[in-house]
Parts: sequence; structure tokens; C-alpha cells
Amino acid sequence: MKKSSWFILSGLIAALLLAGVVSNFASSHPDGLDSVAREGCTFDADGTITGGTCMAQGEADNQTKDSPLADYGLRGVGNDFLSTGLSGVIGVVVTFAVGGGVFWLLRAGRRDPDRAKQAA
Repeated sequence: MKKSSWFILSGLIAALLLAGVVSNFASSHPDGLDSVAREGCTFDADGTITGGTCMAQGEADNQTKDSPLADYGLRGVGNDFLSTGLSGVIGVVVTFAVGGGVFWLLRAGRRDPDRAKQAA
């Protein structure tokens, strides 16, 4: 196996481990943008805005809220740890497949000079 193949495979394994396991330990607190958007409002224990004025008052549901991978989880899986891990793994695999497919197409086009001449 070539060095580049080992490098790609080890990167894929690292990404799968991070997405499948470590993603479950990410903070549940709002990130920077959410935190700034909530400044100036008051919230109840459930996180519902009860008063004040802030950007978060104008937020709406995401258009993909009903998709199978919405809200960092896999719909239909009852275990939150497994749901989050599987959604991360699916995201890595799809991203790797799309990226690999694009690179494969680009490389195949460069290797066939006759086909490149016909396209021009």
C-alpha cells in the first residue's frame, strides 16, 4: 500500500473516531453566535425567552428540522449517544465519498489526454 493510501486511511479512521465518539462530549452550551444572539433577553429554565430584547427573538425553525439527521442526531434511534455518533459517522462517510469522487473524476480526466482534447 502506498504512503498516500495509508495517510488517507488513517485520516479517515481519525475522523470517524472523532465524529462517532468524541462528538458526544461536545458542549451543550450555546456557541459564540448563539450566545451573542441571546444577549439582552431573559430565559426560563427550559430556555424559552421570557423578556428583554435580543436577536434570538426573531429566530425560526430550520427548514431541515424534520430531516433524518436533524439536530445532530439520527432520527429513530432511541439512544442519544448512539444517535449522535451515527450521525457523525454518516456525515464523515458522505463527505469522504463526495470528496473522493470529485478527486477521482479530476484525476481520471488528467490521465486521459485524448479525452481532454476531445472535450476542448
